[in-house]
This record gives sequence, structure tokens and C-alpha cells, in this order.
Amino acid sequence: MEKPSSRRWSSGAVVEAGGHEEKLPLRGGLDTERDLHGHSHAAEPQEAGRGRHRRSCVRAGLVLCLLTLPAFVLLLHRWRASSSPEWLFDVDLPTEDEDDDDQDIKDGVFDDLSPSAQIDYDRLLGGLLIEGFDERSCRSRYQFARYHKSERIPSPYLIERLRRQEALQKKCGPGTKSYRSAAEQIRSGQSINSTTDCNYVFLIIHAGLGNRMLEITSAFLYALLTDRILLVDRYKEIADIFCEPFPGTSWLIPSDFPLSYDEFTLGSPESYGSMLQNNVISGNRYRSLASAKPPYVYLHLDGNYGFHDKLFYCEDDQQFLKGVPWLIIRTDMYFVPSLFLIPSYQEELSKLFPEKETVFHHLGRYLFHPTNDIWYSVTKYYRTYLAKADKIVGIQIRIYEKKGILQRNGPFPHILEQILSCSQNEKLLPEIGGTYKAATAAGNNRTIAVLATSLSSWYSDEIRKRYSEHQTVDGTTVKVYQPSHEEYQKSRNRKHNMKALAEIYLLSMTDELITSGFSTFGYAAQGLAGLTPWIMYRSVNHVVPDPVCGRAMSIEPCFHQAPFYDCKAKRDTDLGKVVPYVKHCEDVSWGLKIVRMVVEEKTNLHYNLMNLVVETQHATPMPIPVSCGTLLITFLLAEMVVIQ
Repeated sequence: MEKPSSRRWSSGAVVEAGGHEEKLPLRGGLDTERDLHGHSHAAEPQEAGRGRHRRSCVRAGLVLCLLTLPAFVLLLHRWRASSSPEWLFDVDLPTEDEDDDDQDIKDGVFDDLSPSAQIDYDRLLGGLLIEGFDERSCRSRYQFARYHKSERIPSPYLIERLRRQEALQKKCGPGTKSYRSAAEQIRSGQSINSTTDCNYVFLIIHAGLGNRMLEITSAFLYALLTDRILLVDRYKEIADIFCEPFPGTSWLIPSDFPLSYDEFTLGSPESYGSMLQNNVISGNRYRSLASAKPPYVYLHLDGNYGFHDKLFYCEDDQQFLKGVPWLIIRTDMYFVPSLFLIPSYQEELSKLFPEKETVFHHLGRYLFHPTNDIWYSVTKYYRTYLAKADKIVGIQIRIYEKKGILQRNGPFPHILEQILSCSQNEKLLPEIGGTYKAATAAGNNRTIAVLATSLSSWYSDEIRKRYSEHQTVDGTTVKVYQPSHEEYQKSRNRKHNMKALAEIYLLSMTDELITSGFSTFGYAAQGLAGLTPWIMYRSVNHVVPDPVCGRAMSIEPCFHQAPFYDCKAKRDTDLGKVVPYVKHCEDVSWGLKIVRMVVEEKTNLHYNLMNLVVETQHATPMPIPVSCGTLLITFLLAEMVVIQ
């Protein structure tokens, strides 16, 4: 008996690997066969049925291919769209031998970014950081200051409080007797009638990377204000992207934590809002006098939170929560501005942050240190493409367009026009339109590097094309770079989040920054950099907004879903008018953000107007009475402007 032959497809023909016959492609609708000598002949009568069966199978296969082709093309398009240059993972990490010889992390050693043989940068960020961490295990901790110098100095009191917090984290952190005792309280479920030395804020991490950085910073500030230990969710790739911030301990919640916290959501019985609504907690206005406290309370502070959840920001409710050992927070917001409106915290916050708009700038640089694989990628990209430019302009592009459930990132010509108009109107990039002869005559050898970040590459490609095909009016050379383009946000994808963090840090190393309104990605970059950005306003009906962009009031992020309830008056009110340093956001009219103190603005205004008078007097001498009158009018004008 003849053994069954194996079959393979080859260029449209069926080849019998057993060696006896080869099926040729269809020609004119007829099957032809040939023997081993290459001669074609008609099929034998007994093979007719088999031939018809084969033809029907071929036709069925073609129909199946036609039916599945659109789906295959769509999948292929999605795969290609999501594929981007894997620059983040192309970095060759040093071997152990090379690492031993690498003295780049030490002060006083020449490197390619130093103007001289001495590296002069504040590696401890004005005292925010301390010595003693293993430098090789987390290079970014002490190297970040090399790539962007901040003029904003943390207060001595903030530095003192950070040292106290570090001691508390070490005393009560995972693995300690205090932590085990606190975890056992949760297991027992018994009410607490006494205070303990170790109380905790446990943050459930979710949402995109920008939101995560904002929510962690908010929770940490709350921990500072309430003398609590901060612990964060260990299952959201935090350890893959950030080094441990506290010495001698971990901020990751242990895997044997006794609660199934992933199930906590709006309306959960464990939530503070539900407890108030259902009178589980004393329903009178003096909740702070309640004697017995639950072992833990879940605080639902997400954007969809309800009225009773928002009472977290009231003074009386804060007094009650002081005695609860575990506060479990779920949020995707930067709720710091509302903490500044709670009376019992205002004095402490003023001591921590005399320059109030620096909360995220100082705490973000203290908490967040990219892991080595991310940091090597950041520094390699910076040195390769950005370091030699005379100026670096960051442009963070986020599109809020959807078709069904899918995010649409363009191409949108009106967004491109908005980017170019903002950058050129604000003199961040030169205008286009000069001739080659005029540019040469200007003798300008200046180079501007543009770092664009977007889920789409179309915008940076178009900007690059315009500046490569046309001369600038002043002869400046503009080079455009974009590290990646993912097409779609993938918040649960590890590589996506690593790329996102790398781009946030690259944006923080720029000299000027343009951001997209409403984007937490941009908030994180501007906060780390300490840069006051130009915010591109959101367009309506695909029309370029007027104005296209505006300068932010401060470097602080916006609290998108801030409450508007006056806890003392028991009614809704405009919380953007309660204190002079908390105002409504430029990009989210209902949101709140921390801005510069009016006193600072007043001082700067007086200084500028006085300088104007002095300059005018030098240019055109005036009689003394006129000069005094001018100074008086200037002072009164300044007072009127500040009052308004």
C-alpha cells in the first residue's frame, strides 16, 4: 500500500511531496496535471469526481478568504499602527564590569554634558533627597538634577518633615511589628477605641500614568499632613517604573494584605460616603465626637464620586477620620487644591510650601525616580538628539476625539494649525517665510530642538516637513524629534507605561513647554520641570480656538473634579473665590488649581512699574513734582490692579 504523501503549498500550486503528481494553478477554469516527465494530460474518468470535489473546495476557500480579508486587513492595520520604534528598549545596559568602571554618577567627573572638568549640579535637589541610597540600583535619583536645574528651593521645614516621614515609614512599614499589628486589626474587624502610633494611607492605583503620578503625590501630601504612612498598590507596575522613594523600607503594600480592595468602588458599603448615607457613622454634625472608629474606611475620591464622598474635604469629617487606623483611597485626581481649603491644614501647608505653587514640583521630584532601564533610555535619547541644541522646546499633544469607543488622534489639520500658531505667536519657534539669502545674511547658527510627544506621529512629521522645506525668517535651524507614537493609550500595558514615563521626563528637561489642556501627562511634565507652560485650549467643532493658547497661572496641576460645597455654610459656593491662592483652572473652568500668592504678584507689579517710571525719567527728565506725582499714580494703579 502506498504511504500517504505530505502536502505543502508553493506559489499557488499544490505539490505532492510524496513525488507522484503536482497540482498546477488553475488555467482558464480547468485543472491540468502532469506526470513525472512533465507531460500534461486530461484526468482519467475515475478521477472526474475527485476533480469536481477539489474545484468546489477551492471555490469555498476563495469565498472564505474574501469574507475574512477585511477583518485581517483591520487587524494588520491596528498592529502596524501600534508598532513604533522600540527606542526605549534599544539601549545597551552596561555589564557588571563596565558598571564597576563607570564613575559617571560621581560629582567632579567630566562627562559630555559638562562645560568643564567639574560637574556642578545639586544632586540632592536642595535637600529633598538624602545620601545613602545605592546609586547603581537607581541612577535617576541623583542624576536628574544634571539635566534640568530648578530655581525653586524647598523650605527648610519641608525638608525637616520629609526626614520625619522617612523615619515613620521605616518604623511602621511592611515587615515591622507595627505593620503586622495594624494588618491584624483589619482581620479582626473590631472597632478601635484608642489611638495608635502607626496609621496608614493605602492608595489603590489605577488610570493612566499621568493620573497615577498626580494621585500618588496627593496621597503623600495627605499622609504628611496627617502623620500617616503611605503605601501603594503593588500590582500596577509601580515597581517596574519607579524606584523605592523611602530609605530602608518599601512603599508597596504586601501581597498578603487582608482586604480584597479591587472590589471597592462607588457605593461600596465600606466607603465613607455610604457609611454617612446609611447612618453607620453618627449622622449628626459632630461626627468628630464619635468614640468608636472602624478599623478602616474606604474613601472613594474618583471623578464619579457622590455628595457624601465629597464630605471628605470638610473639617468635621477630617477630625473623625483622624482616629481611623487605615484609610484606603481610590482616586484618579490631583486633590491637593482642596486640602488647601481645609482650615486645620492651612497653617501647616503654608510652612511646608511658602511658595504655594511648588507642591507637585517638590514632592514629585522627591517621590518619583525612574528605574534604570527607563533612565538609560531617557539620557541616551537626550544626549543623542537634544543636548547640543541652543534651546529645547517641548510640545505635548493630546487629542480628545472619539469615534464610538475608539480614540481618534488625527490627522486633524486644525490641531496642527493651533500648535504652529501658539509656538510662533509666543516666539517659542521662529516663523517660516524667509529666503535662503536672507537667512544666510543673518549669520544665525542657532538650533532649536523640538521634542514632540503624541500618540500620533502625523503632527511632528508635518512640523518637521515645514521647517525642513522652508527657511525661517531669522535663519534658526529647527529640528523635530518624537520618541514614540503608540496610536492608542494602553494604560495597562507595561511597555506603554515605561515609554510614557520616559517621555514625561524628556519633556521635563526642555527649556520651554507647550501642553494640551486637560492632560495630566502635561501636568506631570511641567510640575517636574518647574516650568510655567503655554496651554493649548481645547477646540470645539474642529475650529482653531481664539486665543490658540495662553500662559498658565502656575506650574501646578488642575484638580478636575473639585467639590463646590461650602462645608461651614452647608451650601454650594464658588470655591475658586475663597482664598487668593486657589483659583479656577485655565483649561478646566470648573476645576481648581493653586496659583501664586497675590502678595507675590503685587510685589512684582510694583517692581515692574517702578522700573518703568525710572527708565522713563532717565529717557526724559521731568520736574521733581511731576516725578513724585507719577510715582504716586503708579503706586495707586498697582493697588487697583491687585484689588481687581
